[in-house]
Amino acid sequence: MPDRSALGPAAEPAGATPGGPVRVLVLLYGIFALAAGARATVQLSTRFAEAPTAYLLSALAAAVYVVATVGLVRGGRGGRWTALVAITVELVGVLVVGTLSLVDPDAFPDETVWSGYGRGYFYVPLVLPVLGLLTLRRRGTAR
Repeated sequence: MPDRSALGPAAEPAGATPGGPVRVLVLLYGIFALAAGARATVQLSTRFAEAPTAYLLSALAAAVYVVATVGLVRGGRGGRWTALVAITVELVGVLVVGTLSLVDPDAFPDETVWSGYGRGYFYVPLVLPVLGLLTLRRRGTAR
């Protein structure tokens, strides 16, 4: 069996079990995928007319969390790339929606996962992508 450490970052097999900080990220992203998905499902199915933009943004957040989770679990170059894109989209979403929800609260008659930078989730939606990007960067340069 070849020494994968000599092969660089692309050598991590696609099905390898992530370790350490990545496991924590997978757990957190999985929880947020479920939480945002459940929230969006209830909101879209029972109150869509009240705040369609906010509820669709919650559904988008859930989808982004699912993609990030899959990318982190998958590993390898493709998985890291998928997670990187999803986590970057998440960070941009949190910053844009968070800012808009504070600047123009009337545009969001109900909260989204990313409203107020994730204040309804104790600001984890703001901190999570930063930790995710730092972890991906660290893992990429460590190999």
